[in-house]
Amino acid sequence: MVDEHVLICVAWPYANGPLHLGHVAGCYLPPDIQFRFERSRGNRVLMVSGSDEHGTPITVTAEQSGVEPQDIVDKYHKINSKALLDLGCLWQPNIDTRGIEYGGALFNRTSDPEHKALVQENFLSLFNAGLFEKKTMQQYYELRGDDGRFLPDRYVEGECPNCGEDGARGDQCDECGTTYESHELNNPRSKMHPEAKIEIRDTEHFFYRLDKFQSALEAHAADRQAVWKPNVRAMTKQWLDMGLRPRAVTRDLAWGIELPLEGTEWQGKCVYVWFEAVQGYYTCAKIWSKRHALSAGHPGGESAWESWWKDGKDGSKPRHLYFLGKDNIPFHTVIWPALIMGLNHANKGLGIEDEVTLPKPGDLHLEDNVPAMEYLMLAGGQFSKSRKHAIWLPSFLERFDPDTLRYYLGINMPENHDTDFNWPDFVEKINNELISTYGNFIHRVLSLGERLDDGESNPLSEFDDLTHYSTEAKQIEDIQQKVTASLEAHRYKEALRGVMSIAQKG
Repeated sequence: MVDEHVLICVAWPYANGPLHLGHVAGCYLPPDIQFRFERSRGNRVLMVSGSDEHGTPITVTAEQSGVEPQDIVDKYHKINSKALLDLGCLWQPNIDTRGIEYGGALFNRTSDPEHKALVQENFLSLFNAGLFEKKTMQQYYELRGDDGRFLPDRYVEGECPNCGEDGARGDQCDECGTTYESHELNNPRSKMHPEAKIEIRDTEHFFYRLDKFQSALEAHAADRQAVWKPNVRAMTKQWLDMGLRPRAVTRDLAWGIELPLEGTEWQGKCVYVWFEAVQGYYTCAKIWSKRHALSAGHPGGESAWESWWKDGKDGSKPRHLYFLGKDNIPFHTVIWPALIMGLNHANKGLGIEDEVTLPKPGDLHLEDNVPAMEYLMLAGGQFSKSRKHAIWLPSFLERFDPDTLRYYLGINMPENHDTDFNWPDFVEKINNELISTYGNFIHRVLSLGERLDDGESNPLSEFDDLTHYSTEAKQIEDIQQKVTASLEAHRYKEALRGVMSIAQKG
């Protein structure tokens, strides 16, 4: 048995609509498989995630629906939380059934007041360490009669400056994945009022000094080369090779976490959602400790989170795994590690002139692996919540058993290249593989057990004479070892094929 602290970090879905099958394949099924596997090995596992409830995706949906942002996030947090549980993802119970010292899970919300307080605390730590700089940036401003407002990222649409795709968002192109500033779009327009005149205006914001962390991040990426998947290595290298620049951490938006600063010049501005949401992995662990570990008698009490977040002074380290889609890779291999190192830097009382170093004993831990997925496609096109090109998870589960989806996405998981959800293929694989092969294998085992039932149930290991089945026993043992190795390497399709090969032999 292994006894290791493992933190499983799952990308936070925007609470502006229901989850679709692309989300499940890319972000939510893989960590659930890993969570189960790590626990089966005796590890102490904490899984954290939740609804991303701030930012322009929420406010745009609210405006389009004619309701308040809080109404939108309340609605979809409830829908998506239930859908994940209905899928069989182990977000409940919050405490591991083996005991609180073994961890648990928490699917939280960024509107949680405790998350807000922790983000503001971290903001001030980085601010006081001199890791922010004030800069004037250009942003589109919408003119409508006597009224007007700044248009942050998703309130602007236009043609992608990289691939030319029309309808590209003001912060990132869904077609090619390129990120940029909204003023770099070609033929820009207001998303909510395309007919309105827009113009560039100056606005002042805080920027995080990403450039300060270039060397440390390059060293960290080099250390992870043997572990990261090719897509993770390539995208991280691309960002680092371009040279890191300060990145805005505030936005002209009312819906979000307020800046913990005095002064009228910061009214109407909030913490930028990218800066806030990635901290959810950290704040969620702290909140889990306070709400569950403390009351359940964890030896560490309210500080139980440290076992999953800090490098031990005795040389021990937790293991961090981040599950997400490929479009979020740089946020988890560049930006989030830079924030973690910044917090370590600030917690030591260091400032902007001091050298940034990789974590030392007692510091917050950086990610070990980011087994990011490629895209699950639908009819050759990318699943898209905004374009309504999707199969929605709640609707799917109203009609089909969750195990059919878990099997099909498991055997069709976009691990190293994009895969396609295809209804005829789904029906064929469920009928001919899950039901015909695996289902019939289970039926044969249960039928045989019923016929041979003598009132006792003994594990196979208690039978002394397996000489007649030594070949089969060795084959199963070999398969079990290969499946374990596949799961350790996050090769879930390969692991599932191994399990199915046992059923085929039976």
